[in-house]
Amino acid sequence: MSADKIHFVVIDDSKLDCFIAEKVIQNTGRCESVRSFMMAADALEFLGKQPFDDEHRIMILVDIQMPIMNGFEFIESFEAIVPEDRRRNYIINLLSSSINESDMIRAKAYQSVRTFLNKPLTKSSIEDFLVKI
Repeated sequence: MSADKIHFVVIDDSKLDCFIAEKVIQNTGRCESVRSFMMAADALEFLGKQPFDDEHRIMILVDIQMPIMNGFEFIESFEAIVPEDRRRNYIINLLSSSINESDMIRAKAYQSVRTFLNKPLTKSSIEDFLVKI
């Protein structure tokens, strides 16, 4: 399964970080598609429409620190709208420019969260993670 193509969803209030993430993801060779959202609510609306088939994995990269709806609030809403049997296709990673221990502890409470990735994303950080899935 490690060679499968993946759909990516990037959620970050920084236009520059979204742009960097898209370019890095496109250069991994594992990208089926990539969509970026600067507002978590827009990403939830998109995901709520179940835009992906069951044959592909979906990696969501969500920034922790965002206005209006932060990364943790996004995860809570995601877990409420995406049925548990469909969540197995999703891999959620939290993004942060400074990972603090309290965020890491809080993230472990969410079944959907896989790990933390440091911002800005790099090709090697994405590839290192993709090898593990």
